[in-house]
Amino acid sequence: MPRPVWSGSISFGLVNVPVKLYGAIESHRVAFHEFEEGTGQRIHHKRVSERSGREVPWDKIRKGFEVAKGRFVVLTDEELEAAEPEKTRTIDIEQFVKLEEIDPASWDQTYYVGPDGASAHKAYALLRQAMYDKGRVAIGRFVMRTKEYVVCIRPLENALALQTMYFPDEVRSPKIVGDLPGKAAVKARELTMAGQLIDSLTSKWDPSRYEDTHTKKVMALVRKKDQGKEIVVPEAEEAEGGKVVDLMEALKATLARHSNGHAKASRGKPRPAHAPRAASGGRSKSTAHAR
Repeated sequence: MPRPVWSGSISFGLVNVPVKLYGAIESHRVAFHEFEEGTGQRIHHKRVSERSGREVPWDKIRKGFEVAKGRFVVLTDEELEAAEPEKTRTIDIEQFVKLEEIDPASWDQTYYVGPDGASAHKAYALLRQAMYDKGRVAIGRFVMRTKEYVVCIRPLENALALQTMYFPDEVRSPKIVGDLPGKAAVKARELTMAGQLIDSLTSKWDPSRYEDTHTKKVMALVRKKDQGKEIVVPEAEEAEGGKVVDLMEALKATLARHSNGHAKASRGKPRPAHAPRAASGGRSKSTAHAR
């Protein structure tokens, strides 16, 4: 079982729930070392002084903030401690909200919250079930290590999940995109066909459908080269620039391709006796959302 990254309690009203936090994410990204071409020698990065070129040990390094071009304010570790948030062992819940009110752009890291001991089970189950029943999630804040976080606590299956969140001033406005089209740019017929395409691709969320194919390919290359086999690198195709297409024709072609693919997948399957036959040129309502 993984070790907890934090322990303390969730506080809402006069109720305290002793808990532990566990990291919910396990990255499987491939990590590479760096080597000098020709010699095969490992590359190591060092912290060196820009003037002397000599390596500087960690205990001689201080942090500085650039207040103007080329002008820095350097602070010691002791001085920085004056700005650190007060260390507490409590996640203080300040409000309950609907989950859909929170934009996913605010999410940062995910943790699982577990009860700290059998004595915490009843209060833990009470908070979890009450949020399920009311359709609400908890918003609060706490300090982990030397940073204060705003967090969202939500019921997830039989557990509680905690999401650390970015502060509002850390999330950029969509306005940075610049020139964006208005609603008038879309025609009613185009919108109808786009809606049909969305319906044809609508299905229940299944995360198992998605996997990290790039990591698999990289590890296959590593194994192949480790076995002394040659790796043939195909010539890269020149990327095509964005083409201006007829939107209606593109929608029609996409719907037709998806309909043909659905028909091929269904071909040869016996039709249940109770299933209504789709009308000519269309599909039954149940079939339209089968994917």
